[in-house]
Amino acid sequence: MRFQITLGLLIFILSLVVCVPAQEEKKISDNSFLIEEAYNQDKDTMQSITTFSRNIRRNEWELNFTQELAVTSRRHQLSYTVRGKREDGERGFGDTLINYRYQLLGMNEDDKVFVAPRFTLVLPTGNWQRGLGNGAVGYQINLPISVEHSEKFVTHYNAGATVTPRAKNEQRERATTKDFNLGQSFIWLAKPRFNVLFEAFYETTEKVVAPSRTKREHEVFLNPGVRWAWNFKSGLQIVPGVAVPIGVGPSYGDTRVLFYLSFEHPYRKTNE
Repeated sequence: MRFQITLGLLIFILSLVVCVPAQEEKKISDNSFLIEEAYNQDKDTMQSITTFSRNIRRNEWELNFTQELAVTSRRHQLSYTVRGKREDGERGFGDTLINYRYQLLGMNEDDKVFVAPRFTLVLPTGNWQRGLGNGAVGYQINLPISVEHSEKFVTHYNAGATVTPRAKNEQRERATTKDFNLGQSFIWLAKPRFNVLFEAFYETTEKVVAPSRTKREHEVFLNPGVRWAWNFKSGLQIVPGVAVPIGVGPSYGDTRVLFYLSFEHPYRKTNE
């Protein structure tokens, strides 16, 4: 029954997209769900992103809010991510991410390969006593690579790691945790303002179980979804999206619904 409801929701959203009147054909580019693209923001442009995912079978959810903006040029980008979640009966804010990303390859729109390594400082804002945070400062790196194969097909690749020295559990026990992630996505640009996505995401994380001891866990998700855009003369682009992350392997039976919403717009007028 839940699958039928999810399928009905996707069909309903697709029908809304089809009925949207023609707009300026500014294509969608940096609006993936689980996978990070290698596109920094243009100068004087800001993007605000909200994602919400909910477990279909359990009363668990996660809410993320991110804001990105270029620093002096597209070469350098700063962003932050605030997270909230409900897990194991507890709900509240999670740890906060402060991100810096460097556009190593792909400074021009007509480039075909884009590379933008990211370094992140993970601040312990989540309540570790309730299992909502790690109770210590962490350090994260991620390498996103984007390849534009043609006007219709784009792929994205991710590889990253997170290290949290002296992470803490609810019993005040500490240990260093090491997490790793891999991801790949395939994007079909059916139209400039309507895309079909298929993402694959793998993550292995450690939890503190005793002093200087950790336990490793694994997650694997396949994530089919769609996204579309509304463009405005002011330069604002609104991109909603919906997807169904499906757990496989160690995550079998963990099916979720994910909603995505992005606002991208210039925040300062420039003299032409």
